[in-house]
Amino acid sequence: MPGLTRDPTEDIDYSDIEAKYEVHFDDSLDNTVVVDGIPVIDKSKLEKLLSKIAKEFNKKGTSIKVDDIFVPWDDAKGKSKGYAFIDFRTADEAELAIVAMHNHPFDAKHTFKVNRFTDIEKYAEMDETYAEPETEEYVPREHLRAWLADSQGRDQYITHRGEEVEIHWHGKPSQCEIAHKPKWEHFLYVAWSPLGTYVGTLHRQGVRLWGGPSWKPQQRFAHPLVKLIDFSPCENYLVTWSNEPIVVPAGAPQGPQYLSPDDEGNNLAVWDVKSGHLLRTFSTFNENETPSQKNQMQWPALKWSPDDKFVARVTPGQMISVYELPSMYLHEKKSLKIEGVVDFEWCPHGDKDIDDGVNGAGSKPPKKNKENMLAYWTPEVANQPARVTLLSFPSRTILRQKNLFNVTECKLYWQNQGEFFCVKVDRHTKTKKSIFCNLEIFRVREKDYPVEVVELKDTVTDFSWEPNGERFAIVSSNDPNLGNPGPGVTIKTDVSFYQLDHDKNDFKLLRTLTGRTSNAIRWSPKGRHLVLATVGSSTKSELEFWDLDFNSVDSVRKEASASKDDWGTSVQLLGTGDHYGVTDLEWDPSGRYLATSASAWRHTLENGYAIWDFKGQELEKHILDRFKQFIWRPRPRTLLTREQQRKIRKNLREYSRAFDEEDAAEESNVSAELIALRKRLVDEWNAWRLRCKKELLEERGQKESRHDEEEKEEIEVWVDEVIEQTEEEVVE
Repeated sequence: MPGLTRDPTEDIDYSDIEAKYEVHFDDSLDNTVVVDGIPVIDKSKLEKLLSKIAKEFNKKGTSIKVDDIFVPWDDAKGKSKGYAFIDFRTADEAELAIVAMHNHPFDAKHTFKVNRFTDIEKYAEMDETYAEPETEEYVPREHLRAWLADSQGRDQYITHRGEEVEIHWHGKPSQCEIAHKPKWEHFLYVAWSPLGTYVGTLHRQGVRLWGGPSWKPQQRFAHPLVKLIDFSPCENYLVTWSNEPIVVPAGAPQGPQYLSPDDEGNNLAVWDVKSGHLLRTFSTFNENETPSQKNQMQWPALKWSPDDKFVARVTPGQMISVYELPSMYLHEKKSLKIEGVVDFEWCPHGDKDIDDGVNGAGSKPPKKNKENMLAYWTPEVANQPARVTLLSFPSRTILRQKNLFNVTECKLYWQNQGEFFCVKVDRHTKTKKSIFCNLEIFRVREKDYPVEVVELKDTVTDFSWEPNGERFAIVSSNDPNLGNPGPGVTIKTDVSFYQLDHDKNDFKLLRTLTGRTSNAIRWSPKGRHLVLATVGSSTKSELEFWDLDFNSVDSVRKEASASKDDWGTSVQLLGTGDHYGVTDLEWDPSGRYLATSASAWRHTLENGYAIWDFKGQELEKHILDRFKQFIWRPRPRTLLTREQQRKIRKNLREYSRAFDEEDAAEESNVSAELIALRKRLVDEWNAWRLRCKKELLEERGQKESRHDEEEKEEIEVWVDEVIEQTEEEVVE
């Protein structure tokens, strides 16, 4: 048309640019999931519900917003239908959400069921013709406690030298052998689980658990740069710690077994041992701490109740936070607010708290398990004295409190059966120039929890309860070098034994050993025997093996029948030893053998280990360079009831006959082998003598025959004889 001009850009081809920047929309619905098990609500609670759902999903490593959730409604009833649709950015994120959130407990009454949206069409169009599935071949799993069925009843121990680990059987000399020599690489150290089911190795990437007769890997926990681990008492959970905060790099795998971006900055993690799932992470960093305080981190940082139902941590000076397992939610959504709290300990469960599980005719019904109990102490705050408190949990009932005055420091010690609880109180005089010690001992099994006080003038450096018993041992000292010994200086100590006097209901001194250098007490796990050792000294390395029931007829204490004159006479020295540079001592589970070791982590002088019997006789010793660890394999609690154990002890002589016969047969076999060896050597000797005699006779016979065949020879001998001699003088 006249007056119109043509646009010059109409002839430009933009197809290449459009193809490059074309946006492709994903209409496959693979990124959509259906979440069932959501509470049925009305419109007023919708916003709160959506926020809660988004929060639960984000905890598990997914990333959704409230706008990504669509909740269908029943318009007739004005309520939701109990399920929701969630759109994720990618199909991979949707897959992660299904794995992490399926069967996730939303609250006490609702559990999520998560499925792909596309599965609706997939399963709606299924072929209804039945096809019998193929039967998979059953492959039995290895029994993780198979070592307990050893026909010879041997224990195991593990040694760590350089980068090599060996697992040994230990028994009589003829029974000692290597059980397994694994090829683990690049690990920091090894540790047994409390019941001996697993052995854990710490690597740069995390922790591996091994077990079973073939020692195959059982579980892994991805915590980079892990430095410390701690198992729960029943081996259900594992705590890992690193001095480096958690960092989750981009593109790192996500899921219930991995750390998520929400865990960044923390350095303490709690894991489920059986599933390998991460339950929760914490931070042990405190911005208000000085560098010197950071080096004194208390381990374990989380303390477990003996039944694995609760785990707690203390925030010094403020509160104790107790978490339920396996949810790791804060119990009753609130911590125990305790002003000034310093430390706490859970009460162990004894045999009396555990049902034997066997109730025959006429037996008493099992007692209901008691609540857990914990003890904590608080220092003097303002006008309030220091205080020790026994608390029942989860009821949070205060059972007993004891006020303390002029307190410098407290240490808490439970007896392994939970029958006694000792608070070692370091107290100062009013001038604060000197320190002395009190032992506040609670008798937990008695009404109103009575407390006995043992007053001591010296500083107590070590305290130890006798396992399963009513005695304890302490190491005390008034050496002026205590606290600052300096190089080459050995602190002089006294070792004292105390026992409960049932007549007076207090703890009475059995015996005091003066002028010692011992600084460590190690009781046998069965009680009665103990070893006193000088550990960490460059000049002393003495070992003393003691029996506290030496005069007992049947190895069972009978305090009621003992006279006052006999009090303490049963404490007897069985033997002494010396292990230069000893750094660690550990009894085997049977209480018959003690292992001492000198670790290269502490020094490099004569590293290695030795094994002793309970009388102090050295059975074997190995000097090994780069030696690091010796650890006995723990044993779980016996499955025998208390009645069965008493029956065995009563008929011990009858049961021991089989073992005596086995020992005699072994000794007989050894003797027969020795006699056969000696007879063979004698026969070889006699045969050699006969052979030598025969050769000698043959040689002599040949010489005689040669002598008879020689020809006779005549020999002429000329003899000069002077008959007469005359001398004449010649004149020239």
